[in-house]
Amino acid sequence: MSDTQDRSTEEPATEQRLDGEYDPETVEPNWQDQWVEDGTYAYDGDADTRYSIDTPPPTVSGNLHMGHLYQFTLQDFVARYRRMKEGTVFFPFGYDDNGIASERLTERELGINHSDYSRREFQEKCRDVCQEYEAAFTDDIQSLAISVDWDNTYKTIEPRVQRISQLSFLDLYEQGREYQQRAPTIWCPDCETAISQVEQEDEDKHTKFNDIAFEVVETGDGSEEDTFTISTTRPELLPACVSVFVHPDDDENQHLVGGTARVPLFGQEVPILEDDRVDLETGSGLVMCCTFGDQTDIEWYQAHDLDLRIAIDESGTMTDVADDYEGLTTEEAREQIIEDLDEAGYLLESRDHEHTVQVHERCGEEVEYLVTEQWYVKLLDKKEEYLEAGREMDWFPEKMFTRYEHWIEGLEWDWCISRQRDSGIPFPVWYCDECGETLFADREDLPVDPIEDEPPVDACPECGGGEFVPEEDVFDTWATSSLTPLINAGWDWEDGEFTFENPELYPSNLRPQGHDIISFWLFHTVIKCYEHTGEVPFDHVMINGMVLDENREAMSKSKGNVIEPSEVLENFPVDAARYWAAGTSIGDDFPYREGDLEAGERLLQKLWNASRLVDQLTPQAGTVEDVAEDDLAEIDRWLLAELDETIDLVTQRFENYEFSKARTELRDFFWSTFCDDYLEIAKQRLDDGPNASTEFALVRAHRTFLKLFAPFLPHITEELWHRIYDEAGSVHTTDWPTAGGYEADLDAGETAMEAISALRGYKSENGLALNATLSRVKIFGHVGEFAGPVAEVMHVEEIEASEDEPEITTEISGIDLDYSLVGPEFGNEVGAIDDAIEAGEFEIDGDTLLVGGEYELDDEMFEIERRRIYSGDGEMIETDNAVVIVQE
Repeated sequence: MSDTQDRSTEEPATEQRLDGEYDPETVEPNWQDQWVEDGTYAYDGDADTRYSIDTPPPTVSGNLHMGHLYQFTLQDFVARYRRMKEGTVFFPFGYDDNGIASERLTERELGINHSDYSRREFQEKCRDVCQEYEAAFTDDIQSLAISVDWDNTYKTIEPRVQRISQLSFLDLYEQGREYQQRAPTIWCPDCETAISQVEQEDEDKHTKFNDIAFEVVETGDGSEEDTFTISTTRPELLPACVSVFVHPDDDENQHLVGGTARVPLFGQEVPILEDDRVDLETGSGLVMCCTFGDQTDIEWYQAHDLDLRIAIDESGTMTDVADDYEGLTTEEAREQIIEDLDEAGYLLESRDHEHTVQVHERCGEEVEYLVTEQWYVKLLDKKEEYLEAGREMDWFPEKMFTRYEHWIEGLEWDWCISRQRDSGIPFPVWYCDECGETLFADREDLPVDPIEDEPPVDACPECGGGEFVPEEDVFDTWATSSLTPLINAGWDWEDGEFTFENPELYPSNLRPQGHDIISFWLFHTVIKCYEHTGEVPFDHVMINGMVLDENREAMSKSKGNVIEPSEVLENFPVDAARYWAAGTSIGDDFPYREGDLEAGERLLQKLWNASRLVDQLTPQAGTVEDVAEDDLAEIDRWLLAELDETIDLVTQRFENYEFSKARTELRDFFWSTFCDDYLEIAKQRLDDGPNASTEFALVRAHRTFLKLFAPFLPHITEELWHRIYDEAGSVHTTDWPTAGGYEADLDAGETAMEAISALRGYKSENGLALNATLSRVKIFGHVGEFAGPVAEVMHVEEIEASEDEPEITTEISGIDLDYSLVGPEFGNEVGAIDDAIEAGEFEIDGDTLLVGGEYELDDEMFEIERRRIYSGDGEMIETDNAVVIVQE
């Protein structure tokens, strides 16, 4: 164990400011409260330099998990670094509390169903439940030492945000970027609302692949044909069948094109058409088109002007189009229709099948495609422009731009922004009851609720009617959360133009978020802000990965593998958890393991113990005077030059969001160079009395370490800062360290440290005290001017340094046999071979080992062990860059 961990009784007795062990259970909550009370992280809008972070508003749907801890802590690394670097940071916190997740939370929490209440009553219940969860969430975030300015907190349902969201809607409509249309819509039967393409996810499901016989009414070429086969996993869509398609290259079925077929059980006659979107590799090659089963059905419906037959309603129930199956769920209808097809002789085969379906990411329900009236934001006509907007931002890591790019390239739908929900921000729209004219709220009146508020006119401007119907739909939650940069900057409409209350906050410097919501939040934010301002909303994008369980599976409540921060923090300090959060490269998914938490805890103890030693060695640390570089001892100047290099390196890592590398490089320098090497040297030099050079180097290095560690370990660095230096302000509002311009031969100093470590090890192995005198030492290696300091520190009477190669010979120290080869070859003679080698009766002849003048072993059967021997007097110790010879 290093002496920095176990202080010798020989140390001078001084008044200690760091008594005992570090106690995070007391220190951490004390500072968390103090920072809030002091307003340590308050944003100063009048500062000359500033930095703004567009933080993601978490969904109010449950408790914190380790993913939250990881994501928020990464953001906090940036905030704390930039606060010290820039002067002030806008680091707000928001809650996304107007979505389906909040509604489901309310129903689950209160044991109710939204349909049992009026819209206003259910909205109030949602607000009450969310408020309770938000209060607990706030406490949890503070307990993680996230340096949020709580005076800049917003909720996506609050009136100010509602106004901004409704302003956005009106502006995009006036620009011609929004439209209302009755058209095929992606629909969730469970949530009973339209959803957008981005809210879908793939899910593998087991089902049956059914071969069904269709009756041919007429072929296209007049030939005779009785039936053909359609293969489908969704026979419940048969009542919605409006055509059958054949691929143009399908020669076998080409004669059917232009003819008609009759749908089994339901009897409607449908045309047989051709289209190159038919998948020739699946099923029979003949495909039924239903309105609607999937995206391809919609494309065929639009391209070929087909009939519309809606067999499934908004709740996933069969309609009257399904005849005898009306009122059944889709699952019930599927089972019954398969049974009836079989009984009627239409079912040719039913076999097990695994396939991928689209489900709503919120509830996991398989989506349907229904024709409904919805509001849309245009996307498809400007895909290349939105790609170019993405290229204007700097991505960290750069590879994450590919996800943004692939999402845009794969877009097939405009953005559906209307939702059929009870809780959310309402569309500021009314409709004339007589002519259907759409009426919009005036900007000055926002926010409005059309159900509660009157329209801006008494009579319809088109027909003069005086009765109006309010729009009951609400905005998609992403239509609001995509406005966070504008919300933070105070975007509004005043005196006939859009303004910013805080123009310095737009565009934001940074958008931090997870890679799982690039298509949700980031893409939609770019769209909204770009269309409103003509600028991209942020300069940098920092994308983090996900926290997995130890088996590298995503954490989920259904799997029972979720780890909550509260469980972790019962056993580890918050600073140790933050150390863990810096343990992987941003963008990469990584498994949760306790090893990094344990390593973080060890670092906290190391930092505390090293600080105790600095405190003991420099009892007047707060008043240590500067020492000119020319007056510094070589070893002290070397440390400060090494420190300069570390400052520059760690700073660059923070600039590039490389927290893992910053953490590792800082820890290694602190632990190895400062603690294991320099602190031991400083202790020995100060044993003889005060030394201005060493005391200055110690204090400068230690203060710098506290600042460099502060973003990672905010509690212990703040505690040490105040205890040792009795500073009035927080370490987190001091200036970020900059290099002092110290110059030294870093390579020579590193070699000298190796020599000191070698001599320390020599004394320990030989039972000598560290202050025991050595008569003579030779160092072969580049130590430059550091030979004297080595002699001083290690109490060497005579030291000689040379960059020449030492006189070293190499001799064979042993032969290592591969008995798996020697045994089968020599059998009972292996013992004799071993004895001869032990007696030294062997020689090497090229690649052959000759043993006892009798046995020959080829080079695959043995390895030669060699040792290096110094030809002169003394004991040789080799390091990476030097050879040290001790001649007592």
